[in-house]
Amino acid sequence: MGAAQGMTLRVRHSIHEFASLYTPGMKRAIRSRRKVYGQLLEHARRQPHRECCGILAGQDGLITQAFPAKNVAADPVRNYEIAPKEIVRVMGELCKRRLEFLGIYHSHPNWLDTNEPSPKDIALAHYSKAIYFIVTPRPYATTPIRAFSIRDGRAMELEIQVLP
Repeated sequence: MGAAQGMTLRVRHSIHEFASLYTPGMKRAIRSRRKVYGQLLEHARRQPHRECCGILAGQDGLITQAFPAKNVAADPVRNYEIAPKEIVRVMGELCKRRLEFLGIYHSHPNWLDTNEPSPKDIALAHYSKAIYFIVTPRPYATTPIRAFSIRDGRAMELEIQVLP
């Protein structure tokens, strides 16, 4: 190794590399209120060149609330991170309102082609029971919001049923 030790490698991923991490095909469905769907799009479009993020909550598996969070990542154009203090605050709010933690959302900036999990999204998906929503701020996207179950290093797309 010698000279190579301590060097940072930058790797570009091709769509073929994503194929082993992403399993297409909708098998399970997640339900969301229409107002939440609209809130996620609005949040992502406020700053379309940066990733937005937040927490999703509800009752009986139905997402009824979005809790937008500040993206504190060092590079918010390419990453998202919710501060631990904010997670604790939101979880306290969920308890007060008798809501369940159901998922996490973030956006992929408008310069990215797809709103499907990147290898980094998959590696950082620590909550196996959470649903991961990925939003694109692109105004004419066919599927502006997509939902995924991420477990054991693999992502499976879920159908989103938008309810009134």
